[in-house]
Amino acid sequence: MNQTAAIALGLAYIVGLLMASFSWGGYSLLALGVGMAIMTTIWQYKLRGRLIKPNSPTTTNRRQRQRRQRTSDPDRLTVPRPPIPRSLWLVAGLIGFLATLYFQLQTPQPGPHDISRLIVSGGNAENLVITVWGRVISSPRVTRSGNVQFWLQANLVNQITSNDQNSPVQVNKTVTGKLYVTVPILQATGLQGNETVSVTGTLYAPKSPLNPGSFDFKAYLARQGGFAGMYGRHLSINTTPRWGLSRVRQRIVRAKVQGLDVTKGTLLSAMVLGRRAVDISPEISDRFVRVGLAHTLAASGFHVSLLLGVVLALTARWSPKLRLVFGATILLLYVGLTGGSASVLRAALMGLAALVGVVMKRQVRPLAVLLAVAVFLLLWNPLLIQDLGFQFSFLATLGLLVTVPPLMRSLQWLPPVIASCIAVPIAATVWILPLQIYVFNLVSPFSIFVNILVVPFITVITLGGMLTASVAIISPWAAAALATALYYPLEGLIYIVEFFNDLPGNSIAVGSLYMAQLIGLYTINILLCLLPILLPEKVGKTDQKKKTRNHSRFYAVIAGILMAIAIITLPMAYAQFTQFRVTVLATAEKPILVVEDRDRVLLVNAGDERTVKFTVLPFLLRQGINQIDWAILTHPQLGLTIGFPHILDTLPIHKFYDTPASKNAYQVSAQAIQNKIVSAQGQYLTLPVQQNLDLGETQVTLINAEVPLVEFMISDRRWLLMGNIPKEQQSQLLQQHDLSPVDVLWWLGNDLNAQLLETLKPQVAIATTDTLSPETSQMLENLNIQLFWTGRDGALHWTPQQGFSPSITADQTVD
Repeated sequence: MNQTAAIALGLAYIVGLLMASFSWGGYSLLALGVGMAIMTTIWQYKLRGRLIKPNSPTTTNRRQRQRRQRTSDPDRLTVPRPPIPRSLWLVAGLIGFLATLYFQLQTPQPGPHDISRLIVSGGNAENLVITVWGRVISSPRVTRSGNVQFWLQANLVNQITSNDQNSPVQVNKTVTGKLYVTVPILQATGLQGNETVSVTGTLYAPKSPLNPGSFDFKAYLARQGGFAGMYGRHLSINTTPRWGLSRVRQRIVRAKVQGLDVTKGTLLSAMVLGRRAVDISPEISDRFVRVGLAHTLAASGFHVSLLLGVVLALTARWSPKLRLVFGATILLLYVGLTGGSASVLRAALMGLAALVGVVMKRQVRPLAVLLAVAVFLLLWNPLLIQDLGFQFSFLATLGLLVTVPPLMRSLQWLPPVIASCIAVPIAATVWILPLQIYVFNLVSPFSIFVNILVVPFITVITLGGMLTASVAIISPWAAAALATALYYPLEGLIYIVEFFNDLPGNSIAVGSLYMAQLIGLYTINILLCLLPILLPEKVGKTDQKKKTRNHSRFYAVIAGILMAIAIITLPMAYAQFTQFRVTVLATAEKPILVVEDRDRVLLVNAGDERTVKFTVLPFLLRQGINQIDWAILTHPQLGLTIGFPHILDTLPIHKFYDTPASKNAYQVSAQAIQNKIVSAQGQYLTLPVQQNLDLGETQVTLINAEVPLVEFMISDRRWLLMGNIPKEQQSQLLQQHDLSPVDVLWWLGNDLNAQLLETLKPQVAIATTDTLSPETSQMLENLNIQLFWTGRDGALHWTPQQGFSPSITADQTVD
C-alpha cells in the first residue's frame, strides 16, 4: 500500500466515524465512493478517446503530427493514471460505511444487569433507598454545588428498601455498570481512586436537556458508559489500596499544596498533570477558560515535549536501546498519572514515535504520525471522535504542524524565540477556534495576546512543576520546599488571568454556528495552508515578481480572515436585526421569559444560581446575546432573584426593574443586585403598579405585585403571567381585579379555577412546571385551549410568523 492509499483510507475511516451520528451517513459515504469510482472510469475513457483521435488535416506543426502518430497506435498509448484510482475510491467508501457500523457497535448500551435497570423495575426511583458496593474508578472532584462527584464501578446492591410498604425488598442483588455518584463533601473526606466503597442513597435517571444550549447530561453519561446517577447520603470506605498511581498522584498534589497554598498548589498540579487528574477549583478553571488558557490546565503535547526533552538530555550518553526503554517508561508513567485522557494518549504516542526516530536516527513525518495515531486511537475506541479533548488536541497539533512554518517564515525579522512564542499560539488558535465557537458559542478577543504573554510563565511553572513532582515521589518535604520557588511565577500568572477576566468584553457571545459555517471556516484554513502550492515560488524569478507573489499571498490571507469573520458574524447580525422571538424557558416553577426584540433583549426573572448557570446563561450565549437591555423581577421570591448577581458577572444589564412587593425574603440578594448594577453604570428602578411600561415592542403592566399578576402585550398578543395562587383564591382574584380576556395564560402549573378560565378565555395556556394534574389538562382540552407545559414540551418559542413551537417535538422521547 503506497502513502496516498494509506492516507486516503485513514481519512475515510475518520470521516466515517464523524458521519456516524447521522442515520444516512454511512450510505452517503458508500454512494460517494461508488460515484467517484464511476466518474474516474468515465474520465479515463474520455481521456483515452481524445488521445487516439486521428490526425487533423489542419495540423501543420511537425512535432504535433509526430505526437499524434505515436498516440494513434493503441498499443503504444499510455493514458495518465488518475491521482486516486477507482479501486481506491471504492475501498474508501466501503471503509467509511463500515466505520459507521463499527461506531454503532461500540456505542455503550446498558446490559441486562446494569444498575440503571433498577430505576425502571423500581418505578419511582426517588422512593428507593439503596446501598451500592463498588470500586471508585475516577479521581473524586468537588462540583460547583460543593458536593463531591466520582464514578463508581457497581458490583453489588446490598439492599433495596422502599418508602412504599407494598413494594418488595431485595437483598444482595448482583449488578454491573458505571454509576455517576454525588455525595456531600464531608462524606467523601479522604476518598481516593481505586478504593472499594459502599454508598447509600437514591438512584435517578439522567435527562436530556429541555432548553436550547443546555448541557446534555444524558448524552454525556452515555458516552462515558453510564446510564444512571446516584445522590449519595452516606459513604463508607471498605478497602484502600496500599499503593497505586492514584496515591502517587495524591502524594504529589499534597507536597505542592504544603509548599504553597491550596489555590496555587492545585493550580501547579493541574498545570503538570491536567485538571482531569487534579481537583482544581471551578472558579479558577472558569477564569482560565474565559481568557483562552484552558489548554494550560490540560496535559498535552507541550508537557510531553518538555518531558522528552529532559529525558533525552539526561540519557545522552546511554545506548539507544536503554534510551528508548527509559523514555517509553517515563511516558507510560506520565500517562498513568494524568489519568490517560485522549489528549495525553495522543501526545504520548506521537512522543514515542519521535523518541524512536531520535534514538534510531530516522526521520519522522509528523503529519503521517498524527494521522496514524488518530486512526490507532479511534480503532481502539471509536467513541473518542466525540470527545472534545481528542478533537481539540488533534486540531491544535495539526495547526502547529501546517501553520507554524509559514508563520515563522513571515516573522524572520524577529528573534527565533520571540517569533516562536507568537507563531505557536496563533497557529493553535486558528485551528481550534471554529470548533470552540461551534461548541461553546464564545470567543475571547484577548486569547492570542494572553497566550503570547504567559508563555514564559507557563514554561517556568511547568518545568518547575515536573521537577517538584519527581522529587515528591521520593521526598514530599523536599518537593514542598522546591515548590515555594514557584510562588511568584504562579502569582504573576494568576494576576494576568484575573486582569484580563476583569476587562470588559473579555468574552464575546457569537451565537450558535451551523454545520455549514463550521465546514466553511475549516475550508478557509485548508486553502490558506495550500497557498505555497497554489502560489508557488519559482526558481529564477526576479525580485519584483517575488515581491508581487508575496503581496498576492498576503492579500489572500487578508481575504481569508475577512471571509471567516463574515461567515461567523453575518448570519448572527442578520438574525439580531430582523427577528422578533419570545422564549419561555423550561424551569420548574420558575417563570423565566426572554424577548429578543431584534438587537434589544428583555429578561423576565432569572431563577436561582443553578438555573442561571445551566439554563439561562447557556441560552443567552447560544443566541449571541452580550447585553440585556431590560430585566424585570416579577416574583418576591428568593429563588427568582438570587441568580441575577451571577448574570451580572457575565452580562451587563442596562435597566433593572425590581418588584415593589415586600423584600423581606430576598433583601440580601436585592441589595447585591443594586450594587452591581450601579457599579456597572446601569439603572436600578422599581416596577410601577397599574402603569404601562413600554420596553421596545413589549408593553408590561404589573397588575398585582404580591400574587403576582403581570400582563405583557407582546406584538399583538396579550399575555398574563399568574403566580402560584391556590384554586380556591382564584375567584377572589377575579373580584379584586377587572381582568379582560387574554391570548396566552402563563402560570406555574397549579390547579385552575373554571371561572378564571371562562373570564380570561385564553387561546393558549403555558404551564411552567414538571408535572401537571390530569384534571387541569382535561379541563383545558374541553375548553379547546391549546396546552403547553415545559416539563413535557421543553422551552417554548413564539414568533409572529410561526406562532408557538416547542423545543421537544411530538416524535421525540421525553425522559
